[in-house]
Formats: sequence, structure tokens, C-alpha cells
Amino acid sequence: MTYSEALEKIHSLLSFGSRPGLDRVSELLRRMGNPQDKLRYIHVAGTNGKGSTCAMLSAILKAEGYKTGLFISPYITDFRERIQINNVPVSEETLTDAVEETLPLVNQLRDEGIIITEFEYVNALEFYIHAEAKCDVVVLEVGMGGLLDCTNVILPPLCSIITTIGLDHTAILGDTVEAIAEQKCGILKKGSIAVTSQQDARAMGVIEKTAEKLGIPLLKSENIEVEVKEISLKGSRFVYNNREITLPLAGDHQIENAKTALAAVEAVRKEGLLKISDSSIVEGMKNAVNPARLELLSEDPVVLLDGAHNPNGIEALKAAIDRFLPDTPIICVMGMLADKDIDSSIALLDGVFERVFTVPIDNPRALSADDLAKKFENHAKAVQPFESREDAFDAAYALAKGTDSAVLICGSLYLAGEIRPYILK
Repeated sequence: MTYSEALEKIHSLLSFGSRPGLDRVSELLRRMGNPQDKLRYIHVAGTNGKGSTCAMLSAILKAEGYKTGLFISPYITDFRERIQINNVPVSEETLTDAVEETLPLVNQLRDEGIIITEFEYVNALEFYIHAEAKCDVVVLEVGMGGLLDCTNVILPPLCSIITTIGLDHTAILGDTVEAIAEQKCGILKKGSIAVTSQQDARAMGVIEKTAEKLGIPLLKSENIEVEVKEISLKGSRFVYNNREITLPLAGDHQIENAKTALAAVEAVRKEGLLKISDSSIVEGMKNAVNPARLELLSEDPVVLLDGAHNPNGIEALKAAIDRFLPDTPIICVMGMLADKDIDSSIALLDGVFERVFTVPIDNPRALSADDLAKKFENHAKAVQPFESREDAFDAAYALAKGTDSAVLICGSLYLAGEIRPYILK
């Protein structure tokens, strides 16, 4: 089997969609020898900030010398980004070998009437690959929700982290902050530690009650003391434990994500679960990478790429625009998935952009460029749909160079993944 054939096999499962529940993936893993039970985890759920928090923790653990697995979703440009070891995507050979070894079990289950989805299989592949590699610890990002997400088959982790909770995937997770918080809290387990970012009071109430009911300690990012020295589009500098830390991820929200990661570090250190030095924290934060999160791709003109795709993420993006580009005209290239809260996101961006170029996304859930343009009417000075992402970016870039404007690409991590290689080229 070649690597491209392995990818084709994985993606052929996509048509069966995403279905919450653990029975199917549990049966697949049982037939694989339960590789997930051979690993230690830091499990991360939340609406926004999961990816950045995972990136920081993975880099810190690697700096300490742990063989560190990382599982994230979605990927930006290369499928193998989803399964990493020591912050490097696994090799094509490793992924291909894992598919060759485990796909017959998926086919066996299908013949028995048990259909494994793509996300379930990719999770199983992650467990298999990280167990085969004998990783010391795995930073495991939840796909959707928590309670019924197929990452939640693991034994009690070293700690469970819940980053900022907001309204997203409401059709599946519930249409209130409390309902979504209940789902996220599904990853909290007896015999573990809970860590949370700052939350809406309603979400925090659910988290506190769940931790209390389980009888597990709860550490909060708000109790981590840092002194912010500088925040710019290139990243941040802050002092923690009398050490200056440089973080190459931009935006005030990344300080909150950093405090969440530091709360998790303090939690596992305090319980003697992992040894992590302050110097490893400094080294890891400096090397944390998370593409398409307020990523500065060009300084003249400014070109920013951001995967914000829900009201919480859009609020963080708007705060960054207000801070870093207060008087700069902005040309926005935007594409969104139809199942997101598009109207609320657009309302938050009312009057922020000089021009908006709407674009298609290569995804069956995408909203058309024409429909997105109609939704943006009256919210920007000029709105124009494009048939091609690349043509829209070229037009925005040319316009920005001639008018001292900035270009912002946002609306979906899928869009970011499709357009990022073109922009970098």
C-alpha cells in the first residue's frame, strides 16, 4: 500500500459522517489490543483555544525530554499534522504501515454491520501509532464535545483541560452554554485532575460542580500569575516565576491559553506526575507553533491568517484587530461552513472591514461565496463574491499594496488549510 492509497482508504470512510458515541470505536480498539490503555494523556476539550494550548503543552513536554505524542484536529495543510511525535508529523511510512495493519479490522467490523467513521478510525490510528512508538505522554485534543467524543475512551488521564467554552456545534452539543459545558465536562474523570481556562459564569458553575461531584482537584488559569511585557502581531512576552517567556502566538487570548497550559503544568508537577522544569517551560513556549491562529504571513503589507469560525473565536479576532490594526483599512477574504453561527459572527464584524471578498471552501458543508456575500451586505463598505480563493487573495493583496491596507483571511480552518500553501508560495 502506498501513502496516497492509505489516505484514500481513510477518507473513503468520510461519507458515513460523524456520530457521537463510543461503542464502535471501543470495539475497534478492543480488536486492536486496546493501545489507548498503554499511554498517559493530557486530555483537552473546549470551544476555542484547544489547539494553541495543546501546541504549548506538547512543546514544553518535548523540551523536558519526554517522547511526546500530539493529536489535533483538524489539520491545516497536511493530514499527518493530526498525529505527531515530538511536534513532528508522523512519517508517510508510519501512517501507511498503521493503516495496512489495522484497516482489515475496520473491514471486518463493516461486514458485521458496524460502520467505523473516518474520525473514529483516525483516533484509533493515533492510539495505535503513539502506543507503537512508546510515547511517554500524549497531548490529546477532543474533536467535538467531550463526553461522547471518541477520544474519551481513555483511562483517567494525568489531567483534563477545558479551554474557553462558547456556542458551537449546537445541533449536536446543545443550544445553551450550560448544555455544552456538560458535554465538555464528560472528559473529567475520577483519579485525575481538572484544569480550566477563564469561563462564562454559567460554564464555570458546571465545571466546578462536576469536579466537586467527582472529588477531583480543579485548577484555574485565573490563579496563574503572569506579568505581560509586550503583545504584538509577532507574539507576546511575559514573566512567569521570575522568568521571561517569549510566545510566538499573537493575541491577548494566547496569554489566556498560555495560563491554561501553565495551570496544567503546575497541576501535574504538584502531584508528582511529571517532572517539568521552568527552563523547559521557557524553551517550550518559545517553540510553540500553531498555524492559522492569527498567523502573520507578511508584514508589508500585513497579511494575517486566522481560523476563527464561531462567535467566541471571532470576538478574539476582533479584539486583536482593535489592538494591532486600529487605524488600518482591512480587506477580508472569508469563507465559512454553513453549519456555523454565521449571522452572529458577521454581526460581531459589522463595520470592521473596508472590503469583504467571499470565497468557496472545498467542503460539502460550505456556504457558497454568493450566499455568504448576501449575508455580509450592509456589514462592510463593499462585498464581492469570488469563484476562486486564489483569485480573491490576489485581488486583496494587490489592493492592499496600493492602499496601505491589511489583508485578513478568516472564517474557517478548512479555508486556512486550502489557501495557506498558496500564500506562502
